[in-house]
This record gives sequence, C-alpha cells and structure tokens, in this order.
Amino acid sequence: MPPVSLQDHVVPAGCAHGPGQAARLRRAVVATAAIAVAVLLARAPLAGAQARDAAPAWPDRPIRLIVPFAPGGSTDAAARIIGLKVTELWGQQVLIDNRPGATGIIGSEMVAKANPDGYTALLGTIGSHSVNVSLFKLSYDPLKDFEPVTMTAAVGNVLVVNAKSPLKSVKDLIAFARQKPGEPTFASSGIGGAPHLSGEFFALQTGTKMTHVPYKGGGPAMADLVSGNVTMSFASMTSALPFIKDGRLRPLAVSSRARSGQLPDVPTMIEAGVPNFEVRDWQGMFLPRGTPKPIVDKLANGVIGVLRQPDTVERFTAQGMEIIASSPDEFRKAIAAEIARWAKVVKEANIKAQ
Repeated sequence: MPPVSLQDHVVPAGCAHGPGQAARLRRAVVATAAIAVAVLLARAPLAGAQARDAAPAWPDRPIRLIVPFAPGGSTDAAARIIGLKVTELWGQQVLIDNRPGATGIIGSEMVAKANPDGYTALLGTIGSHSVNVSLFKLSYDPLKDFEPVTMTAAVGNVLVVNAKSPLKSVKDLIAFARQKPGEPTFASSGIGGAPHLSGEFFALQTGTKMTHVPYKGGGPAMADLVSGNVTMSFASMTSALPFIKDGRLRPLAVSSRARSGQLPDVPTMIEAGVPNFEVRDWQGMFLPRGTPKPIVDKLANGVIGVLRQPDTVERFTAQGMEIIASSPDEFRKAIAAEIARWAKVVKEANIKAQ
C-alpha cells in the first residue's frame, strides 16, 4: 500500500466550498488516516513474528563431530580431514570429539539423543550403523533416530601379522589355525566392526577357529599387534599402512575384490584361496533425527563438496580410503541394505556379542 499523504486531500486555493463540504473533507481525511494507521499496526506483529521465526544462518558457532572410536583409526583420520576442510569452508571450527567404547555405541547414542540443531554430528561406520543392531539391544534405531547426511568413504581391510611372525601367507595362517584351533588371535577395533566381521567371516569360509580380541579402536589394536601380543588383524587400510610401510607389519591379503593401489603386490583374499571374501568398511556422517532439512542438506552439500576437492581425494587415497560422497537419500537406502546383509552374516557365522 502506498504511503498516505494528507496533502492529497487539501482543497486547492480559490475553490469555493461551504461549511458542509469542509466538514465532509475533514471527516474523509480523518478516516483515511485511521485506515492507514490500522494497516501499519496490522503489519507490525506479522513483521515481528517473521523476525522471530527467522533462524540465524547455520552454522554460526562451532560444530562438534563425534567419532565413536579412539584416535588413530581410519574413522578418526577421516574425521580430521573432513573437519579441517569444513572449518575452512564456513569459518566455524569443527571440533573432533572421540568417544570410544562399546563398539561405537557410546558415541552413536550421544548423537541420537543430542539437540537436533545441526551442531552435533556423528561419523559412523559399518559397525555402528549396520552391524550393532544385529548384535546388541540398542537404545537407538540406526535408521529412525538419525538423519543420514552422506556416506563419506569406504576402506578395505588388510590381513596383517607382526613382521617377525613365521606366517608368510594366507595358506600358512590357515594351516596354523587348523593345527591349533583357537590359538590364533586376531585384534579388531571393536565387536561388530569390519575388522571383527572380516575375522569371523574368514574363519567361517576356511573352517578354522580363531580367538577374537576387541579393542576400543584401530589405533590400540595396531599397537598390540606391533608389540606381538596378538597373532594378526584384519585391520583397516588406514590403521595398518603406516606400520606396513615402516616394516613392522607384514600384509598377507586385502579384503577388497580388487587389489589395493596402496599395496599392489598384495593379493586379494580371493586370490589367496578364500572364495567369495569381500569386506569393505564404510564411513558416513549423521545428524540427530529431527534436524531441519535445510541444515541436513547444507551440511551434505558442504561435506560432499570438500570430499570432491582434489587435495581431499589425494589425502583419502593415501590412507587407502575411497571417496563415496553419496546424497542423503542414497545413504539411507545403502544403510538399510547393509543392515540386511550383515544380519545374515552375523547369523551364519554365529557371531555373538562378548
């Protein structure tokens, strides 16, 4: 509505009018002014409500990214790369918060119960979101209690032994396990994670018996393997590569279907004589259920963007990780498929929570 001017109703000089006409004009001016005031008053509460409802630009403060494992593993390494890049993107610091324990359940539960305002996120894994539901009674639903943001990356596992071990090949390991059932021990980053599943699946496929030794992350598991306290580990490529390169661990085979670019001379498990053996550990970002869709989408677009930057790809590749960068909908469908897949493996391998 255009602004009201009293001058629009002023009678030009020299016009003749009587007392009645002047009174009518005064009443018209007063009525028009009253209408204008009423319109302005009606608009004021609406403008105020709109101002109150308008959310501040997100993010306007630091974001906490919870890693449900100890420092030193592949999930922690990926979180720190992503966190640094997102901090550079939006100018708000991403704080990495390691909350290890219960094979990812403690950290995942914290995010499931967090305020859905976009300032608490989770970097979950195949174990925390695809396997735990088949092993434990959880206080959260891995599908219903989270907003999937993006599957960030996948990493293959590598079967490694201490460099001083007499085991030189997968064939040697199978022979040892058959000769001394239960004596071979394998370290993992926790119950239900890809390293654990790989070990149990290996025993199932080869008809052997081995003893699982769970840790609170890939870092502690590698430390004990290097110290000679366990026989082997189906470790994440990220956790194992530094120790392979410095000669403290010996790789026997990789769990991916194709050979790793980081270890081109190491055979796949299938090539080493274990049929149908393929396991890849994926990672992905989540927000609590109920987080507004604009925030979920903005975080997804931001993370996907930084994942596709050449230097990010280079850093992930150097640690044996493959960038995935899926959309939220693609990620949700993938999780549902993974839950069904690993429920079958858990049942067939008779994997139990210890």
